[in-house]
Amino acid sequence: MLGKKKNEKKQYKNYINGKLIEPESGAYLDNYNPGTGEVYAYIPDSDERDVAAAVKAAKLAYPEWSNTPAETRSRLLLRIADIIEQNLDMLAAAESEDNGKPVSLATSVDIPRAAANFRFYATAIMHQSSESHFMPGMAINYTLRRPLGVVACISPWNLPLYLFTWKIAPALAAGNCVVAKPSEVTPRTAFMLSEICEAAGMPAGVLNIVHGLGPKVGRAMVIHPEVKAISFTGGTNTGREIAKLAAPMFKKISLELGGKNPNIVFADCDFPKMMATTIKSSFSNQGQICLAGSRIFVERPIYERFKTEFVAKTYLLKQGDPSSNDTQVGAVVSKAHFEKIMHYINLAKQEGAEVLLGGNQKIMKGRCANGWFVEPTILANLPYDCRTNQEEIFGPVVTITPFDKEEEVLQYANSTEFGLSATVWTSNLNRAHRVAEKLEAGIVWVNCWLLRDLRTPFGGVKNSGLGREGGWEALRFFTEPKNVCIKT
Repeated sequence: MLGKKKNEKKQYKNYINGKLIEPESGAYLDNYNPGTGEVYAYIPDSDERDVAAAVKAAKLAYPEWSNTPAETRSRLLLRIADIIEQNLDMLAAAESEDNGKPVSLATSVDIPRAAANFRFYATAIMHQSSESHFMPGMAINYTLRRPLGVVACISPWNLPLYLFTWKIAPALAAGNCVVAKPSEVTPRTAFMLSEICEAAGMPAGVLNIVHGLGPKVGRAMVIHPEVKAISFTGGTNTGREIAKLAAPMFKKISLELGGKNPNIVFADCDFPKMMATTIKSSFSNQGQICLAGSRIFVERPIYERFKTEFVAKTYLLKQGDPSSNDTQVGAVVSKAHFEKIMHYINLAKQEGAEVLLGGNQKIMKGRCANGWFVEPTILANLPYDCRTNQEEIFGPVVTITPFDKEEEVLQYANSTEFGLSATVWTSNLNRAHRVAEKLEAGIVWVNCWLLRDLRTPFGGVKNSGLGREGGWEALRFFTEPKNVCIKT
């Protein structure tokens, strides 16, 4: 619904130049609760005018912020982290209501990670150093790293505050001013971050948050001549469009895109540990994680055992109201995404899949009767190169496929256009190193999954993205090196 006057109590606002303000259009978008399928709030339907105002505010704030001592920037980011932690339960409940994920997941993963993002970069910026190169008898060279100016950060709906802060924190720590767009599907915790930044004493214009649709708000950010860099996480097709727009303007871009990640299980694995982790890597956040292990390849000697136990343990997962503390699988994020997932399940059936578990809409009772729930779905007997095994579904849907030889499973694993992550389960150290080196992926986990050290580079190869996030990689992306040569 657009253009109607909304209830102020449930109306979010843009955060521009240190103030919470309504969009220039005066129009709003419906914000749905995926667990109930009902509209529960409204977000600004912003456009290029709001983006222009945000960029103007950021540009005015940049000279002072970029020259603010790193110690001062660090203290502000640490205050934001503290406030996030102090409001953990409230933020987790909001994330669950907005996204459909279990509140237990938001409490244990999403919100703590958002605080950790600010805390990590608040401390990292205090240890940034520059290089020097001495030319005996001739000169000394040293490298200065300066912030870029105004940068745009665009984040997705699957891990709303987690990934929003993953981009904003290093950009601010490095001395940039930020114009940011959260997903229009999950805007609530980004709006709450606006209020947190106000409480923390964020200077006006340093961080600006503009809500709205990608074709209007995101595109306006990408093409604005004063925006020097774009950090984007989302779909591969959208990333491709951003690259087309940004390249002729010679903007820096970091694109974190899709994944169709292999989970390779060798017969010599620690079976109980592998099974417990594979349940998580398959169905955490309803499979709506770019790192989810959606293609499971199992060495034939243990394939039947794996299939039996995997189905049995998945069947025991409790799917229910996202707000219940004992829920393990919640709702998918939107009606449109629900329909996409069901389309792919039907496609898999047409391709000859054996549905070992699930494959249907989960019918709920009570307040969640109209919510968007998909049963955890396990598919078998599909060729490795069929569409179901090649295209990103981004839902609680996995395929399992047996293999006989290492070379065979590497062919299967590397067959997609994506190359974000991979998981390998084996007790053979030589095999672990060998397979990890040959996998076409930016991240390889051996005998674990989603074990993240924030100091390490994060990103993919092939159509999974461009550039790296995390650690020094992020601080390097949000700064420009300058060599200074002084003759001795």
